[in-house]
Amino acid sequence: MSKVSYYTAEGLKELRAELEQLEQVERPRITNAIAEARDKGDLSENAEYHAAKEEQSHLEFKIAQLKNVVANARLIDESQLDLTKVLALSKVKIKNLKINKEFEYTLVADAMTDVRAGKISINSPIGKGLLGKKVGDIAEVKVPAGTMKLEILNISR
Repeated sequence: MSKVSYYTAEGLKELRAELEQLEQVERPRITNAIAEARDKGDLSENAEYHAAKEEQSHLEFKIAQLKNVVANARLIDESQLDLTKVLALSKVKIKNLKINKEFEYTLVADAMTDVRAGKISINSPIGKGLLGKKVGDIAEVKVPAGTMKLEILNISR
């Protein structure tokens, strides 16, 4: 069963651009590498050929996954989202009460996760723990290191 994910117009555009890059640029490049390696003779002892075939296999798997994500993507009209509680695409300022430190994250679909850019998956432990919370609420999130207590300071888009 395919999982529906929610994206902004910009996020969906990025996914489609990545898919196009893989199909239009990477696929032909690998096909050419396979053809060049095949021309070198005996395939049973041709490491370049086997490496290119393995790369092709990985690429085709990634393309299939990305096509599935795009097919099941749903657009979200950000102007219609409720700002009183944490939802997908919410920008949330939180305070870790144990270490008394503030963080800001945007909750995004799995394919758009980029922790360095402050984008965490709504399916991550922290993402799941924050969903539905309001400003002032304290979310208790179970993580491998124990339970984190996170106070919701601000919600925006």
